[in-house]
This record gives sequence, C-alpha cells and structure tokens, in this order.
Amino acid sequence: MTAKPAAAAARATVYGYPRQGRNRELKKAVEGYWRGSVTAGALRETAADLRRSNWRQLADAGITEVPTGDFSYYDHVLDTSVMVGAVPERHRAAVAADTLDGYFAMARGTQDVAPLEMTKWFDTNYHYLVPELGPDTVFTPDSARQVAELEQALGLGHTARPVMVGPVTYLLLAKPAPGVAADFQPITLLDRLLPVYARVLADLRAAGAEWVQLDEPALVQDRTPADLNAAARAYRELGALTDRPKVLVASYFDRLGDALPVLAAAPVEGLALDFTGRGAANLADLAAVGGLPGKRLVAGVVNGRNIWINDHQKSLTTLGTLLGLADRVDVAASCSLLHVPLDATAERDVDPQILRWLAFARQKTIEVATLARGLARGTGAIAAELAANRADLASRAGSAITHDPAVRARTAVITDADGRRSQPYARRTAAQRALLGLPLLPTTTIGSFPQTNELRTARADLRAGRIDIADYEERIKDEIREVLSFQEKTGIDVLVHGEPERNDMVQYFAERLTGYLATRHGWVQSYGTRYVRPPVLAGDVSRPEPMTVRWTSYARSQTAKPVKGMLTGPVTMLAWSFVRDDQPLGDTARQVALALRDEVDDLEAAGTSVIQVDEPALRETLPLRAADHPEYLSWATESFRLTTSGVRPDTQIHTHMCYAEFGDIVQAIDDLDADVISLEAARSHMQVAGELARHGYSREAGPGVWDIHSPRVPSTEEVAALLREGLAAIPAERLWVNPDCGLKTRGWPETRACLENLVAAAREVRAELTGDHS
Repeated sequence: MTAKPAAAAARATVYGYPRQGRNRELKKAVEGYWRGSVTAGALRETAADLRRSNWRQLADAGITEVPTGDFSYYDHVLDTSVMVGAVPERHRAAVAADTLDGYFAMARGTQDVAPLEMTKWFDTNYHYLVPELGPDTVFTPDSARQVAELEQALGLGHTARPVMVGPVTYLLLAKPAPGVAADFQPITLLDRLLPVYARVLADLRAAGAEWVQLDEPALVQDRTPADLNAAARAYRELGALTDRPKVLVASYFDRLGDALPVLAAAPVEGLALDFTGRGAANLADLAAVGGLPGKRLVAGVVNGRNIWINDHQKSLTTLGTLLGLADRVDVAASCSLLHVPLDATAERDVDPQILRWLAFARQKTIEVATLARGLARGTGAIAAELAANRADLASRAGSAITHDPAVRARTAVITDADGRRSQPYARRTAAQRALLGLPLLPTTTIGSFPQTNELRTARADLRAGRIDIADYEERIKDEIREVLSFQEKTGIDVLVHGEPERNDMVQYFAERLTGYLATRHGWVQSYGTRYVRPPVLAGDVSRPEPMTVRWTSYARSQTAKPVKGMLTGPVTMLAWSFVRDDQPLGDTARQVALALRDEVDDLEAAGTSVIQVDEPALRETLPLRAADHPEYLSWATESFRLTTSGVRPDTQIHTHMCYAEFGDIVQAIDDLDADVISLEAARSHMQVAGELARHGYSREAGPGVWDIHSPRVPSTEEVAALLREGLAAIPAERLWVNPDCGLKTRGWPETRACLENLVAAAREVRAELTGDHS
C-alpha cells in the first residue's frame, strides 16, 4: 500500500508519558518529601521541571500536540477524585489541613486512617486508587491542577490537550464507600458528576484549551445496557454544552464493541481508538457503523504497552483505510506511554542486534511522528525510515536468539498428565499435615523481607568490583540468618529466607533463564513511587541451572521449622515482562512453565517440603472481554499446573495473588489445584474470603490481614478482627494468617511491629477457637 497524502497535515500525539524522569527524579523527590528532607515547594518545582522536560522531549520527537494532566505525584485516578471533590470522610480533615499531605494520606494512609483501596488498572500492572462513593457523596469541582498544567504547557509554546479520566469510567471504577450497602452502584451518581465535569471543561476552555481528552477505557469491557445508556447520556449532555473545548473521547486496551456506535453518535468532536492487539477489531467495527463523518479520529496504531518496534507498513495500511472513515485522522500510540520505559538508547548492555528491535517511550513518539508524516505527505517522505524499519523487523524474525529447537521439541511432547498431581487434594492435605505438624491458623509471610540500604549497597558494591562474590554472599547469609532468627523469635510457623539475594521477583529469574534479557534503566511505574524494571522476553526459554535451591537449602540448614521455597509463576513471568509478540502467549507460558518445573523438582529433591509459586498476575492478565476469557484461563491454569504437578503428594504447593478483583477468577483459582493460596484482602475488607466461600473453594487459604502498601502498623485487635471476618467464610482448619503481599518495600521497624501483632492476633483467635489460653 502506498499512503496518499491526507487532506490536512496529520497531528502526532500521545495520551500520556512516563512521569518519573530519566533518573527517577519524581520518586526521589516524593519520598524525600515523605521523609521531610524535601519541601513541598521543592517537590512542586521538581514536578514542573519534569513536565517541562517531557513536553520538550515530545516536541523534539515530532509530537505536535502534547498531553497535559497526565502527570501525577501518585495516581491519575486519585487526581480525578481530588478534581471532583470525592474525598472520603476519614480523609477530609487531613485534606483541609494540607492538600498535599491529605492527598498522600488518601494514597498511603496514616497510622490512624486507612488509605483508599488499590487495584490493577484494567489488565496492566499499574495500580490505581479506587474511588469510594455512596448515596450521600457530594461532588465539587477543583480544576486548579488541570488548569495550571495546561497554562504551563501553553506558556512554553506547545499545542496542548488536557487529558482526564472520563466521568463514566470514573464511576464504573469506583466502589461503595465503607458502610454503604454493597449493592450500591456508583454509576447512579452520574447526574451529580456531570455538572462538575462541565465546570472543569469551562475552566479549561477559559485557560486556552482547544481540545480536551476524556478517557473512557471502561467502555472496552463488557457493559450492560444501563452502562451504555449512561455513556450516551453523559456525552449527549457534555456535548450539548456551549462553554467547553472540543471533546475527544478516548478508549484503549481493547475493542469498543457495543460502545462504539454509542460514542460515534454522541455530539462530541472526536474519538480516539486502539488499533493494536485486540483493539484491531475496531477497524471493521468502525466501518460497520459508517465511520465518523465530520469528526476527528485519533488512531492508536503504535502499541503503547509493549517495547517492540512498530511495523510501519502495517500501520500505514490501517491508517490509509481509516482516511475514508473520518473527517480527520491523526496518529497516536494505542494508550498512555506510562506503561513502557523512557528511552531505549540509555541501555548500554543490551545486545546491539536486540536493541534494534526495541522501542521505549521516546522511540515510540518518533514512530508516531514518522507515521503522521507519512500519512500527511505520502510514503515517499519517509522512505528511509520505512527501509530501516523493514530491515529491523527482518533481523528479529530471522534471529537465532528467538528460536531454540530443544525448547520447542520439549514443549511439543507435553501431555495432559504432565499437568495433574498424582493424588487429589483431599489425600494430599492429610499427608502434608502429618509431615508439617502445623497449628490451627498457621502463620507465614508471602516471601520477601525489607530490602535494606545495606543490601542495595552490597549489590552495587559487587557490580562495581568493590567487593568480591565471596564477600557478597557472606552478607546475604548474614541477612538470611537475621530474617530467620526474627521469624523464630516472633513465633511464625512457616518461614521464608527473605529473598535478600533477589532484586525483583521477576527480574531475578529472568536473569537466570535463557530467552530473557534485563535492562539497566527500563523503569516503569507500578504504583506511587514503586517502579519496576520488567525484563524483556525475546526468545525461547529454558533453565540452564538451579536458581533458588542453594539459598533455600542454606536457610533450611539454619532452622528446624519449615522454610518455603519461593518462585514466580509462569503467568506472572510473562505479565511482568515485556513479552515477545511473535508467537501465542500460551506457547511462551508453556516454555516458562517447563523451566520452572525443573526448579520445583530440584527444590523438592533438596528437601524443601513447602514450595510457593506466586501468580499475582493471573487476574490482571485476564482479557477485558468475557468472550476471550476461556482461551486465556485454559493456558494460564495449565501452565501453573505444569510447573507444580511433578511433586510428591506430601509436598505442599502454595500460590499467592494480590491487588485484583478475584471474584472474576475464583474457578480459575480452583483449577490451579494449589494446596494453599494467600491473597490480598486487608484493603478490600476480606471481600475475597466471601468470594471463595460462595464458590465452594475447598482448599486452604490465607486472606491477608496486613496491608503492606501502607506505612501504618495495624494493632493486634485490628488484625484479630480481620481474622474473625475471615473465619466467617473459611473454616479454621483451612485458614492461614499472613500479610497481603511481600515485605520488600517496607522498613524493618514497621515489619517487626506488624508481624509481632499478626502472630499475637493469630494466637488470640486460636485460643478463642480451642479454649487453650496457655
């Protein structure tokens, strides 16, 4: 296809950009503010500098319309709650006393006040703060941040478009506030919320906005007729306003489906659609509704969620088709670039051949600008870029890095029997209880303990050659002994070695598996100031040698109590990596599962009787449309069983999940056939315990009783109360006591206090059940 010049020069734009800065300046400034070493003024100045730098990078790459309002100190959904005045009652005093401190109190909590619940942003690994609403919620507009950021961008000479979470998605993401009936539907508040959006839109128009983007990704999910009617009403009313900028309604992550004709008919000036992955179905759907005559279409043809270079010819073909379906077609990434690292050129240690295949945020903006130029001027204007793109794509397709015949031969002979335990759970659990001899309500942790500055310094010293491997390993042994000693003194029943040797629960394994590569600067925001470096899965996967056996065996040699072996499961290894896109995900998952199966078998052979295979990403990776669930859940649960099913009946298999809506996958949790599952539950008030009970889940479970993503220390009484709630749904003989998640991000003082309270609460409730108060 040879693209013809568009009628008007196509704009190049993006919906959002990484917030952290090249050296994670935002993280350092925010955490410095929390410690008291950075003033509020200095924090705001850092934020302003980062926004200025982001816009300059975008403009230099050829982006002709930059986003504003996408920047956040913590989370953009929390920012929306502030913008519409939806501050929970328990946080209002803190917000009234100091808006910035109150904002962070909503995000992280304080010793006296719990934070907002946190969960995954659709099927990504980004976490957002869940709005809490009720029948008495009163919305009030606060456009100050949006207006200030727009004025900053305009003052720097940029063409800027404010970006906000749309009113329908905001309400569909919300939950009933504590004390509100569980069946309350926040979407019923739409008529109260729309005037607030109207006021913000008017303020942005007064500040100079030509366009405003309202993000409605919730509409790519399966929606009820009532939800679709709410969307129609929302954009009918907002579109009818006279005092507003032009409105661009954006969706991403999947196809719009039934919501597309609703939005196409709305009296707004533009739509932004995803045309990558499952969103590619939007192309045929858009043609079926007659296109968008008289409207602007922003076409997301560059994948904003993965790091592989774009196929320019394929994108130009899509864009050429779209030219006949809208009044104006502009070019964008498929979603905010928040979900990818900042700049691939910073990676000095990546094989140059592989580096040719990678596009981080800065490279994606160049791709978007290149496509916009080709769309506007014809492919002749980008002939050199197209030739280079074809060569890079061919380099990847033909590389020996991506294909290992031995791995492919092994996966080809997998049978159903490879994914089944040798005995059913009822027989296994008797053997495990006889072997382990644990008390009622056994206590454990999820795996990691605080990653201290000393540990980080030791790793840095090893990399820099200031210490040798022997010195480094002695420091690791010291840390393991300290972690074990603390757990024994506290009275925890099943111990962990604390994972001091691990930098990250995915990266650690990726560095020891073939097919993966690690980055040095590929940081991506997970939540707040928590950033991760997802490894890149570029080729076929195998395990050259044991990865965890040595340190787990060392820990076992230091205590008579059971010590869990700790692994990251195959689905999470994929979900928290930038996974290859040149073969089906299920095929890649089976490769990873076989590599991990080797590790599980070696742990058992070395004497480890409790092995935890974490799958926190199982729910997060669930496709957004129900029609796509069965295929995904089939290979996802199969890969877990393939990892774990080779062990003896008396070896206890644990798994762990956190920060997701588990009710959607309870059957899949059952299908994993794990002996024990630990789950996040503290922020969601033990909701998952009831979901498991209603499903009839018959295995052991540990719904979390300590929210580890907040610095507050729950009292013994608070933990005991949560345990009693758990017991209302799960019988005592099947209930474990544990935190929500790993303790890597916590400090030692709060960890000690919280775990001591956790054990004390377990003993208190155990005594209530048994009558033994000795």
